[in-house]
Amino acid sequence: MTNNALPVGADLRGWLDRLQATGRLSAARQGADLRFELSGIASRLDGDRAVVFGKPGGKDITVVSGLLSRREWMAEALGVAETELIDRFQQACQDPVPWTEVEHAPCQEEVIREVDLGSLPVPTHNEHDHGPYITAGLLIARNPTTGSQNVSIHRLQVSGPDRLGALLLPRHTAAFFGQAEASGTDLEVAIAIGVDPLTLMSSQAAVPIDHDELEIAGALRGSPLPVTRAVTNEVRVPADAEIVLEGRLLADVREPEGPFGEFPQYYGPRADRHVVRIDAMTHRRDPIYHTIVGGGLEHLLLGCIPREGSFLAHLRQNFQCVRAVHLPRGGVCRYHLYVQVRDPEPGEVKNLILAALGTHYDIKHVTVVDSDVDVFDPNEVEWAVATRFQADRDLVLVGGAQGSRLDPSTTDGVGAKMGLDATIPPVDDEDRFTRIRVPGAEEIDLERAVTPAPANWRSAR
Repeated sequence: MTNNALPVGADLRGWLDRLQATGRLSAARQGADLRFELSGIASRLDGDRAVVFGKPGGKDITVVSGLLSRREWMAEALGVAETELIDRFQQACQDPVPWTEVEHAPCQEEVIREVDLGSLPVPTHNEHDHGPYITAGLLIARNPTTGSQNVSIHRLQVSGPDRLGALLLPRHTAAFFGQAEASGTDLEVAIAIGVDPLTLMSSQAAVPIDHDELEIAGALRGSPLPVTRAVTNEVRVPADAEIVLEGRLLADVREPEGPFGEFPQYYGPRADRHVVRIDAMTHRRDPIYHTIVGGGLEHLLLGCIPREGSFLAHLRQNFQCVRAVHLPRGGVCRYHLYVQVRDPEPGEVKNLILAALGTHYDIKHVTVVDSDVDVFDPNEVEWAVATRFQADRDLVLVGGAQGSRLDPSTTDGVGAKMGLDATIPPVDDEDRFTRIRVPGAEEIDLERAVTPAPANWRSAR
């Protein structure tokens, strides 16, 4: 199903070939321990190289990790410059491409109806994780009323041979399940493991309910994503996925799940949570299992880049002054949002802050800066706050708001939100905020202008 005209990130195995050919893929020794050793190796190489693990824990299935742990890799997978990454994703969210259904799919080359999740090489990642967790599985659910699909990634605890514990945060999958449970029925789902980088990225788009993220994957590819119907239910899954688990979110069933090392760099606590019963497993011949280390760069950036594109599209609809947005690593790529604006109207930045806080419940702090400030450089943003912000004039504070339940500083997800207007305030003296610069410094060719100092540096005088 590979089309040479597609971006390189439209094919998982092709992307691994690309990483290998460019020195960004390492191979661990065979038989790495699934408990901590695999995630330890992946963590040490995080952001530098992806890793292939042969026969981890004695399993026959190969594991990969670190596929998308740098922003420039995501841009490369899409076939665009890094500066175009967010705009490209924004366009895909605005102009999705419907998928195309195929009858015969690689993901169903092997069909297993007596499921034993112990056959999969599922690692235990962090020190206090309850046990093995599926971390890179795209959970696909259908709206029980409309049939539209939602795609998202949830932490999935292996609780038994055919049982997974799932953390469902208050988003679209939880809404679909709420409809099904209210009518006394289970919610059919499928979990696709080992998908191409573009489909992986699309799963994290922050779009309205009933917008199928697999259609965003099609837009990123530039052609419809091939999907196929699951063997045991009506869910459509990526046809080229390596492994698919088919099952049901069980109505009126909750079981202990957690703790698990999450993106805020803390553990999500143990509690009674939703349960997925697996009815069948399908996979390609010689499948590849993808795992994401909890709290690592791949985990953070997968939630960052798609959200930046989604947030940019949302804010630009109502605020023409918006130029760029960024979710910095210091805010765990979720809680802090930087917004760059040009020539906002008087009072518009405060409205923008309120709108930005409402883009997603995860957003906790919003900082707005002028177009001369690089939102992708936290030092630049901090400088703008230091020199342009006054708390009694430029602070927006909202208490008792819905936030992230994974933020340990909240009370069950309820906390305060804050906005900082770090744009230049109205002043009579225009020179007051003129930034210093050395004329022509950027154009100097340093290779021609300087050379290494000689051993006897005094001779250079």
